[in-house]
Amino acid sequence: MEFDLENPLTNFNESHSDVFTSLFLTESEHMPSENYFQSLKANDFDITVRRETISLISQLSCNLDPLLSYLAVNYHDRFLSSQGLLQPKPWVLRLLAISCVSLAAKMKETEHFLVDFQGDGGLIFDTQTIERMEVLILGALKWRMRSVTPFSFISYFISLFKLRDPPLKQAIKARATEIIFKAQNEIKLLEFKPSIIAASALLSAAHELLPLQYPCFRKATSNCSYEKLLQCYSAMQDIVIDGYESVFDMVSSSVTPVNVLDQQFSSAESEKTNAIITSSTLRSERDIKRRRIIGYCDNLTVQISRIQQC
Repeated sequence: MEFDLENPLTNFNESHSDVFTSLFLTESEHMPSENYFQSLKANDFDITVRRETISLISQLSCNLDPLLSYLAVNYHDRFLSSQGLLQPKPWVLRLLAISCVSLAAKMKETEHFLVDFQGDGGLIFDTQTIERMEVLILGALKWRMRSVTPFSFISYFISLFKLRDPPLKQAIKARATEIIFKAQNEIKLLEFKPSIIAASALLSAAHELLPLQYPCFRKATSNCSYEKLLQCYSAMQDIVIDGYESVFDMVSSSVTPVNVLDQQFSSAESEKTNAIITSSTLRSERDIKRRRIIGYCDNLTVQISRIQQC
């Protein structure tokens, strides 16, 4: 039976509430260890290596279901966490990435050939080598391959929002899914349980699309750990704002007072290319851009937010 990230449990005899109870009880078993997270935080090199590996996994699975890539990264983090191995040789990382994608494809029952996951460059591994690595991964993960991820909790939390309009519900779910995918690259979110990440992503999506109803949605998720949810939501906002920067620059191409100021600012800056930009200047520029983006998003969503009241 094909593995569904949104419904990882296979016991269909359980009631809907019992299923989510089981998910909340077992989610910690599908996370990397705290030591893994702390080791990444302490070493920029390890962070870079992880990002490169995630990029490789994305490339290897680019023509497949995006959820397959997410699952493969989950296997990767959990395996390295169990091994206490943060700086393996490059060829080992490549073999690990290929094997994780292969296992994820098998779990998703995606028709594939191992040669499809080898990519166009780098070392080419034979089938036996990849299968041996797969066995090592299976053993390290104790055969817990039906990973409990943030996607497993989306339907639970979105049901608490009690949205009456199906298109709005789908829009929030779609945006939350985008945020979760992007958040997987950030090591600072590895410390949070999948349920906390799911709730934070949905709150971020709701704040963008239905800002007037956000307090109601926040109240609906009050059963989560408040402190952890607040920390995760705050970290996620940086990811959301970063994602909007390129979109905002592309959309706001018409001539406005803000654009004129931008052009003057850019012109002034071009004359000072040899000047040293201080950290305070960077923070100030980022804050200005953040306010502009938030203002733009608020104007964009104010009409849709009036469609539904709490």
